[in-house]
Amino acid sequence: MSTGRDYYEILGVARDADAATIKSAFRKLAMKLHPDQNPGCKVSEERFKELGEAYAVLSDAEKRAQYDRFGKAAFQNGGPGGFGPGGFTDFSDLFNEIFGGGFEDIFAGARRGPGNGPERGSDLRYDKEITLEQAYRGVDTEIVVPRAQACEPCGGTGSEGKAPLETCPTCQGAGQVRAQQGMFRMVRTCPTCYGRGQSIKTPCRACGGRGLTHKERTLAVKIPAGVEDGTRIRLAGEGDSGARGGPPGDLYLFLSVKPHQLFERDGADLYCRAPTPMCKAALGGEIEIPTIDGERAKVTIPAGAQTGRRFRIKGKGMSQLRSHVRGDLHVELLVETPVNLSAKQRKLLEEFAKDCGEEAHPQTQGFFDSVKKFFDGAATDGPAR
Repeated sequence: MSTGRDYYEILGVARDADAATIKSAFRKLAMKLHPDQNPGCKVSEERFKELGEAYAVLSDAEKRAQYDRFGKAAFQNGGPGGFGPGGFTDFSDLFNEIFGGGFEDIFAGARRGPGNGPERGSDLRYDKEITLEQAYRGVDTEIVVPRAQACEPCGGTGSEGKAPLETCPTCQGAGQVRAQQGMFRMVRTCPTCYGRGQSIKTPCRACGGRGLTHKERTLAVKIPAGVEDGTRIRLAGEGDSGARGGPPGDLYLFLSVKPHQLFERDGADLYCRAPTPMCKAALGGEIEIPTIDGERAKVTIPAGAQTGRRFRIKGKGMSQLRSHVRGDLHVELLVETPVNLSAKQRKLLEEFAKDCGEEAHPQTQGFFDSVKKFFDGAATDGPAR
């Protein structure tokens, strides 16, 4: 279709013409060169196609910039803004944009058939919340889904007593109606049968002629071990039934995992904080940690352990989807200072504090040494000028 002529020349506008000028020029020439105005004239038909190609480029700011810089070479060999993806692959698109839609596509060899065939049912979404334990083990559950199903009395036809459908008297089964508007032929969806090409003489009383009714259906769902928050499970064919015998849609189950009171999850690993008495952290010992599988794991605390110390228990994290491998459990120590002391306990602690030297609190002593050096340095440097 492309010729050697300059696009601005084809439209008869200057290279600095604005968008409104380009659109106006196109409208005038399109009405003049339209094949309906020049029946059988091959020259007009070719110029009409050429006009559409020029407007498709110059009406788009990005394509126009490419054309101004590189010429038609910008749209060759898959270049930006060509007449493949992202361009006008069908001239009816261009005329729908300019004249408001409804134009018969005189260039395309194929036509859309009437919408009287089977239609696929709609996809459905169902949100399901599960616990972290269920995500670890997997769970078999049931969900109740309201969905559209083929009407039993009419067999999904929408016609009372399953009577056969009749050819639409308005469009004669085409699903579309044509009308002449000025010099253009308009094609619109039939307002009587809504594009089906067939009409129902007596609508089914059960479904009102829709061919579908809404019912609740209980489905058994197997949620596998290792699913994460946001996991989507597709249940093929469990969506709405299709119209006029069409295939059903799918049901998509979206999972959310409740926050857990003990564990936080990161992929297949679990994290928890374990409060530990000050004395046990100072002297060392063992603590028991619950695990997601309902068991207990022992963690050995070395003497002098501090808050933030982490321990890893291998294989005690979450299951991984479609795998026998398990993540790890990470335990973070939280040393707990005793509260609500009795007089005896307070006295013992006071004696302990007096007896402790710097060696018992190396981090504290190191911090105050750094503080002292900081202030000594500030005094030596004097005030800033």
